[in-house]
Order: sequence, then C-alpha cells, then structure tokens
Amino acid sequence: MKNKKLIAIIAGVVALFFIGLIGGVDEGTTDVTTTLTSTTEIISQTGVTELESVGASKEGDDEPSDKPSDDKPSSQKATEAASQETTKEEKTTAKETSSVSTSGSYKVNLSKIPAFSGSPYVTVNNNIPGLTLNDRTSTYFESYTPLDSMGRCGVAVACLGKETMPTEDRGEIGSVKPSGWHSVKYDVVDGKYLYNRCHLIGFQLSGENANTRNLITGTRYMNVDGMLPFENMVADYIKETNNHVLYRVTPVFKGDELVARGVQIEAYSVEDEGEGICFNVYCYNNQPDVEIDYSTGSSQLAAGVSVPETTQKPSTTSAQTNDENNSETVWIPKSGKKYHCKSNCSRMKNPTEVTKQEAIDMGYTQCGTCY
Repeated sequence: MKNKKLIAIIAGVVALFFIGLIGGVDEGTTDVTTTLTSTTEIISQTGVTELESVGASKEGDDEPSDKPSDDKPSSQKATEAASQETTKEEKTTAKETSSVSTSGSYKVNLSKIPAFSGSPYVTVNNNIPGLTLNDRTSTYFESYTPLDSMGRCGVAVACLGKETMPTEDRGEIGSVKPSGWHSVKYDVVDGKYLYNRCHLIGFQLSGENANTRNLITGTRYMNVDGMLPFENMVADYIKETNNHVLYRVTPVFKGDELVARGVQIEAYSVEDEGEGICFNVYCYNNQPDVEIDYSTGSSQLAAGVSVPETTQKPSTTSAQTNDENNSETVWIPKSGKKYHCKSNCSRMKNPTEVTKQEAIDMGYTQCGTCY
C-alpha cells in the first residue's frame, strides 16, 4: 500500500513538471534564430517560390558573350566587373569559427529535389537557411574549401558586408578551368556559350576574381537566372543598410561527376536577425534545350531541338595561341578598331566583352595604351 502511494505521488510530480514545460511554450510562435539548423535535406514540397525576372548579366562569372546584358533593374543591379586580376585564395578573421558552424553535411538530398521543369530554382527547408548562429557577430570573413582530389570546389561560406565587396576592377578569369569545363556554343543559349565560370560567392559580394576554390562550371541559365537574383538581393541589402549577411553556397555533385547538378544558396542577415535577408534555395545547373553529361561536362542539343550547334571559330595560328586567344577576354568599343584589356581604357562607354580571338576575327587590333 505504501509503495502504491509513493508511486502515485511520483507520477503526480512528473505530470506537474511536464504541464509546466508545456505551459511555458507560446504555441504558434517560433523564433527563427532557434530553427536555423543544419537539416537542409528537407525539401519544400508545397510549391516553388519565384523571384521576379532579372534582366541583368552576372558579369565576370561567365564565358564572354557576343553581346552584353547591361539592362539591370535598380533593385538588383550588379557591381560592374572590369579587369585587373586579384587572386585572393581565402580571407578570414579570428572570429570565423565562432560566427558560423561549418560542421556537418550541407548537401541537399538530390533524391528529394523535384526534377528540373523550367524553373531555375526551388526553395529548400521551407526557405529557412541551415546556418547555425553561435553568436551575433558582425565580423566579416570569407572561407573557401580546398579543391578535392578531382579538382572540384567545396563549400564557400562568408559573413558579407561592405568590407568584403570589391574595391578594384575585376580581372581576367579565363585562365581558370573548373572541373568539367568545356568551351562550347549553342544558338539556343543566351550569349551562345553554354558554360560560365560561376563564382560560388559572386564577385560583387566577395571581390574574388580567379580564385579556383570559388569557380565552378555552371550553365549560363543557372548563373544568370538562378544565382544572380539572390546575389543582387544581398548586394542591394548590404549597400542600403550597411548590415552583414551570413552566406553559404554549396555545389552539389552526384558521385564522382565533374559538373555540379546545382548549388544550394543560404543567406541570413545578422543585425536584424533575418528580417532583411533569409532564404535557402537550390539552383539547377541545367540549360533549357541542352542535354548535359554531368560526369564529364560534355553536352548536346536536346532531342527535338533543331537549332544547329556552333563551336568556337578555329584560329589560323598555332594550337597553343588559339587556346590562349579563346580563353583570354578583351573589351571592344562601339566605335574604333582596337581591343582593350581594361574596360575603362580610352574612356569607353558600355564596351562589349569578347574573347581575344573573336576580336581578332572581327578585325580589331591590340590597344597600345592598356597592353
């Protein structure tokens, strides 16, 4: 009998304890800072969040196009990229490890990502980033994962601010050949070139040029329609508020493939605790009307597409010179017949970026001032 009474008393105390815990939770409200976990494999199945179309070019990240895309909405304009190469491999501060948790798996589960159906991106984890805030530091930093044994990029993470934005013109990145890189053109692709040298963290946010840890082989479609709108959003926010944004980009590879299937972008504004910037998206590394072999980077027109494939023009010079001319980009003016290595040489206005070989084929000769 005594044992039964003792058990009843213990059960009552435990019940009161749990009632107290439940009563302390305000149902229907959740602090977003407590939900930022690394469980990013949960994919939003309730719909895809669309951003407005952006008529801007992700300058500096792409293989030179035959014509520039300079019409950019004021709310999403990118920092103009010119020349002057900087090759910062990594910028960090002493507070990097206390700012963001960089442990654990960041890759989304590809089996749970909806098949590409014409939208450049889908939201992940109900659009909540998986960044873990250990404190509220606004100390800026950038960190880039070393290339793996196959030459593939890994996670790029940063606390972005005006301090990380470029202070000088962008330089040449044509010498970088990311894993799976092929230089090929299709008439169905805007700007012709299928692949761009895509910055994981865009130049306008990081000031990174030919950093091999920050450049992957990405389609023009992913670069401009998928990644650029989010980069512009973050850049505009930083410029308008002078706040900082925790930012992580993860290239998602399947097995031993050389070309990423897509990239996951997560961002969270620090000072206002996500009120200004808070998103988690997966951008598809696809190109409409083109089929890609992600294991090698080779490609072909999709079945049923009749537009003929075109390739880069062959050069009459040696093979080595041809490769150099096709990888080096130059700037040509609207008037005049000189090509330039600097976009602001001779006070050019809205020059066009092309390969050196294309400029030569069009009859342009080297500028004696900037070379």
